[in-house]
Amino acid sequence: MAGGWARDGAVNDQIDVSTQEAIARMRERNAHRQSGESAEFCVECDEPIPPARREAVPGVQLCVECQSKQDKAWRPQAGMNRKGSKDSQLR
Repeated sequence: MAGGWARDGAVNDQIDVSTQEAIARMRERNAHRQSGESAEFCVECDEPIPPARREAVPGVQLCVECQSKQDKAWRPQAGMNRKGSKDSQLR
């Protein structure tokens, strides 16, 4: 049920578009991991990357510890508010 001048299903359409954009951003972010050859040594700390990790994650360049640090430091981008409610405009 949409409110105001929006047609029925508009909210679901907004959610679908936002979800697709988030998936596209994550795929773009992870594209380098899935291409190329895996490194034998971490590009950050020069520690050896275990063979099981190189096999499990094609194109891996970081050891588990460095990848964990990088993942914790990464913050997702804020999505676009397509609804444009009064509350969102006041922020």
